[in-house]
Amino acid sequence: MNEQTINIGLFMLTIGTFIGGVWAAESWGRYWGWDSKEVWALISILVYAFVLHTRFIPGLKGKYIFNLMSVWSVYSIIMTFWGVNYLLSGLHSYGAGEVVPIPIYIWISVLALIIISILAKINHKRHKI
Repeated sequence: MNEQTINIGLFMLTIGTFIGGVWAAESWGRYWGWDSKEVWALISILVYAFVLHTRFIPGLKGKYIFNLMSVWSVYSIIMTFWGVNYLLSGLHSYGAGEVVPIPIYIWISVLALIIISILAKINHKRHKI
């Protein structure tokens, strides 16, 4: 179910990025300007494409690795929609030029995800036959 959801999400993310390029061509006269939002949309597409293609890499096959990477890849979407708007400068940002420190709750969420990943690995090893 996770793989099917990522397939649909990657398809929609890719279509949305292409439609955004068409909109940019109509608005600004160019399809791609290497703005931070555009770059992070591309990075998100590449991250999720990598997650989907890991099932073809022998060393990265398996449910645990796939699910772990799919959970961690959510941070690319968070960076695309939140981080670019508030932490970086560019056409799509609200903090143009201001230096904004990374909020503490980002570090807490990363630490929580590391702990959950370790506990999931321990649980996976214990139930693996």
